[in-house]
Amino acid sequence: MTDFSAAAKLDPREQHFRIPGPREGLSLFLRFLPAAHSGIEPRRTVLYVHGATFPSALSIAHRFDGKSWRDALCEAGFDVWGLDFYGFGHSDRYPEMEQPAVQNPPLCVAQDAAKQLEAAARFILGHQRIEKLSLISHSWGSMPASLFAATHAALVDRLVLFAPIGRRAPRRYETPATFPAWRIVTSEDQWNRFVEDVPAHEPPVLSRLHFEDWSKSYLDSDPESRSRDPSGVKTPLGPFSEIIKAWHGQLAYDPAEVRVPVAIIRGEWDGLMLDDDAQWLFNAFTHAPAKRDIKIARGTHLMHLEAMRPALWRESINFLHGDDVAPIPA
Repeated sequence: MTDFSAAAKLDPREQHFRIPGPREGLSLFLRFLPAAHSGIEPRRTVLYVHGATFPSALSIAHRFDGKSWRDALCEAGFDVWGLDFYGFGHSDRYPEMEQPAVQNPPLCVAQDAAKQLEAAARFILGHQRIEKLSLISHSWGSMPASLFAATHAALVDRLVLFAPIGRRAPRRYETPATFPAWRIVTSEDQWNRFVEDVPAHEPPVLSRLHFEDWSKSYLDSDPESRSRDPSGVKTPLGPFSEIIKAWHGQLAYDPAEVRVPVAIIRGEWDGLMLDDDAQWLFNAFTHAPAKRDIKIARGTHLMHLEAMRPALWRESINFLHGDDVAPIPA
């Protein structure tokens, strides 16, 4: 098994933890950056839940022009953690990833990932001696995050769903495709994702220079990436398979079971979270004590790495500070 123990620190104050996960013999990797001002009480903690193709170091913690979403959260008084699911970043790889992809079903589906998320959350709560934390999830990460929040509402303060995946009506006479255990995702694949939803007449939302810096770190997330031609990162396909299922009427969780405040934050040009998707999802959170649907101009599904990222940071921080839950009458 590849050794992922020597993860580089993205900040001098960053701390790393390797904890047991739900699958025997496989460990999970966590990054932790404490709030910029340590005297804030009570402590407020955020755990980031990544999406389908890249880990937390390349999303909430990646710095463009010297600042990341994580930095903004820390400046606002939050302790910030990032989890890598099995098969991503510095967490252990599934043994099935060493086998031909077609020999196994898709790896890292939401039910499995929610158990990994629970292991991480319970470790964080114990380590920081707090009762609740908030979750920020991206894309497919909204599925395990919402599953966890539905099952363990007492442990969750607030839930931010950035560019989540919603359910679309089942397609008549059509069933979701079947997928292998994993696939290789190249830098060019990622670049295409960054540009495909930006209207042709609009200026870019991500510079090629910024992308090249990000792409180097992306390839670094898999020590074997550059041994492939073309270079690419081996990635579990459970997340992508569940996105396709959601678009055939089979969302991996029931939003009605979530009983914590929820914010949906999305970009104007997000091709994976259309207005109809957002409306359905917003309405489906029938038991959330507070909920928001926030659409930000000139953003795509990857807005956290684009020009409008400061607006995303502000909206998430405003919601996490939380003054929108009415007191229950005595």
